[in-house]
Amino acid sequence: MAFADSGGRGEPAPPSKPASAPDTERRSRAPLLAVCAGYFMVILDVTVINVAVPVIGRELSASLTGIQWITDGYTLVFAGFLLTGGALGDRLGNRRIFCSGVVVFTASSAACALAPNAPFLVVSRLVEGLGAALIVPGSLALLQQAYPESAARARAFGLWGSMAGIAASAGPLLGGLLVSTVGWRWVFLINLPVGAGCVALTLRHVARSPRRPDRTLDWPAQCAVVAAVALLTAALNEAGRRGWSDPAVLAGLGLAVTAAVAFAVRERLARSPALPLDLLRSRAMSGGAVIGLLFNFGFYGMVFTASLDFQHERHYSALETGVALFPAVAMTMFASVLSGRLTRRTGDRPLVISGMLLAALGLAGWAAAGADPAYGLLVAPMMAAGFGTSFALTGSTATVMGAAPPGYSGTASALFNTTRQIGSATGVALGGSLLATSADPGTGLRVSMAIGALAYLTAAILAYASVPPKPART
Repeated sequence: MAFADSGGRGEPAPPSKPASAPDTERRSRAPLLAVCAGYFMVILDVTVINVAVPVIGRELSASLTGIQWITDGYTLVFAGFLLTGGALGDRLGNRRIFCSGVVVFTASSAACALAPNAPFLVVSRLVEGLGAALIVPGSLALLQQAYPESAARARAFGLWGSMAGIAASAGPLLGGLLVSTVGWRWVFLINLPVGAGCVALTLRHVARSPRRPDRTLDWPAQCAVVAAVALLTAALNEAGRRGWSDPAVLAGLGLAVTAAVAFAVRERLARSPALPLDLLRSRAMSGGAVIGLLFNFGFYGMVFTASLDFQHERHYSALETGVALFPAVAMTMFASVLSGRLTRRTGDRPLVISGMLLAALGLAGWAAAGADPAYGLLVAPMMAAGFGTSFALTGSTATVMGAAPPGYSGTASALFNTTRQIGSATGVALGGSLLATSADPGTGLRVSMAIGALAYLTAAILAYASVPPKPART
């Protein structure tokens, strides 16, 4: 889908006064606003649906399988096609693919809102996931293009990263408000004005991206990676419900490994590989991607298990659960702004290490808080996890994107976000499995938090070895 630049119409522009500083600052923020709006929609739809699904199931007479596909189908397609979206962006232009993804996402959101039955809604959610997979890789590539100066880019990456934490944690709160007031269809209708504004801002304020027509798409490799990620995500989702020893879970994990091996073999033989293995040999690239996996594992595992604990054990409503999780959300925006400002003085490595250590301390504190701690004792751990994750996200994002060679920014972004999605799915699956299999839910919750703390600590050690000590100068 081609998009033309807005702007001049061939008429001479009248003389005008130089733009004032506030006008220039507003224009400089427009690409960030456009990209973050698209990314916010994508992540919000991962969590906002959870509160609405019971109501949707009743109104559309959906089976249990149908309800699961309404939730998981979006995540499977989103995670599976991220590398495809990155490759298309590098080949056809990241702005074009980003805008195409927003259009697909917005149109499918409208279809979800108008769904007359459960099968129609499931198909619409699958298409919505495809749109999300086209949006996310291009979002980081467009920010790298729009903010070439390292300090401005770090601030942009920080705000982009904070959108994930805010959207994920605000999803239950917003979903509860919408479902209890105007109905579940508005969970999808709110995407329409956001998507329209996102496309308009992008076309007006984001320059066209370079194309690489010489980058042919390696379809066998793309199919293999889609199968590997989708099978892995599906197996991890089912592990939380069925248990890790279930034959379907084990079969899914085995098939995912087989598809990953097929992908690696194909990449060695391909003339134009989808993910050049040289990229993975870069310590900054591969290390940053694994760090993203680990901190998403810790953060989303915490949000998921905390949500279950608040609703099932403390008997909070969906709205009260969203409010209870707000301390973690509130810290993400503050941390991202602060890390973006500090990175030019300290470099990325100290920020990533300190953020991971703080988040590890927070989850360790939760694990040590006792069997049934008062909510007040959990506020500080949630704040530490939210702050530390967002504080480290800026530096790890900059590390991965800075290590990408010219023409591979979309692929690097896709790799980073694919590993993060795998980390989220693993954290949620493990947390759900521990809560379901523990005789005492409190024990399962504390073990989950302790494992999350260990993941954060591992990320801190890995950051010391892989994140450059100083920011890249452009």
